[in-house]
Amino acid sequence: MTVAASTPMLRRHALAATALRDRILSGGVPWTLVIFLLMATVPWLGSRYDTFLASQITIDALFAVSLNLLLGTTGLVSFGHVAYFGVGAYVCGILMKTYGVPFSLAFPASGLGAALFALVSGYFCVRLIKLYFAMLTLAFSQIIWAIAYKWNAVTGGDQGLPEIPYPHLDWMSSIPGCADLSIGARFYLLTLVLVAVSLAIVHHIIRSPFGRVLTTIRDNPERAAFLGINVRLYQLASFVIAGGFAGLAGALYGIFSRGVFADYVFWSKSAEILIMTILGGAGYFWGPPVGAAALVWLNQVITDYTQYWSFVLGAILLVLLFGFPGGIVGGLDMLWQRLKRLRNA
Repeated sequence: MTVAASTPMLRRHALAATALRDRILSGGVPWTLVIFLLMATVPWLGSRYDTFLASQITIDALFAVSLNLLLGTTGLVSFGHVAYFGVGAYVCGILMKTYGVPFSLAFPASGLGAALFALVSGYFCVRLIKLYFAMLTLAFSQIIWAIAYKWNAVTGGDQGLPEIPYPHLDWMSSIPGCADLSIGARFYLLTLVLVAVSLAIVHHIIRSPFGRVLTTIRDNPERAAFLGINVRLYQLASFVIAGGFAGLAGALYGIFSRGVFADYVFWSKSAEILIMTILGGAGYFWGPPVGAAALVWLNQVITDYTQYWSFVLGAILLVLLFGFPGGIVGGLDMLWQRLKRLRNA
């Protein structure tokens, strides 16, 4: 092929590359769909361990997003969000193991049970502000932990509820490529779909007029009240919605870990999910999922190399939080904006 003949071809390739770059920089690529499809390939391309990690990250992502509905959207700092996670886990576990209720009913019931408890506890919590609000949420979570630890007849006490059954997933055999997958891999795919739908609903809520009212309350609750907004009512509504989705995450986690135990509702789990949210970036919708993936991955990698994993993990988190005050997604967003400015210069 001559140089003259290859010139138009090179020009077309250059134009295609420029168009692709412009599409990426302009945000035209549906990253959410791309990431979902990539995660869906884990059971086929990865090992069982990879599927295990992906399942944990997916569930923690939903849990962290539910917390961020309070923290990042409404401006409420909760130290006891794990209570609703635990309520959902126990409701689903008890219904499926003790009463043989199918997952299709136990799963929404877990979200409803957590939302109802959030309604009761939130009624008292939203009457306080800032640190007092946070401490009252912690108090309610410790009440749930005490009930789970002592009510042996229902929760199993310190022995918990082991061997929570998997949902009936034989129907997935009719899906091409799923017939040879293990039950754990099938449950991961189901979890991925349920979490994706839940995240889509939360995203719609945040982008709705209701969500914009919540951000107004976050930015200036006094001004919102002056405009005639019932601040406590909206905060309570946010509290109930966040608790409901946390309950759904708890239901999935109880099945994933094949048991529900009192440790799931101890206050340290709230601290862990709060770190995920802040690490990823509480000011961004996709910050908590990124923070969940980062923390789970770091935890697994560090424990493979040293017994002092907590010290190393703490040091890494300090560097990340100081290096990216807006979280990982905030830092990436700053880099993205710089690239767009350089492109437009």
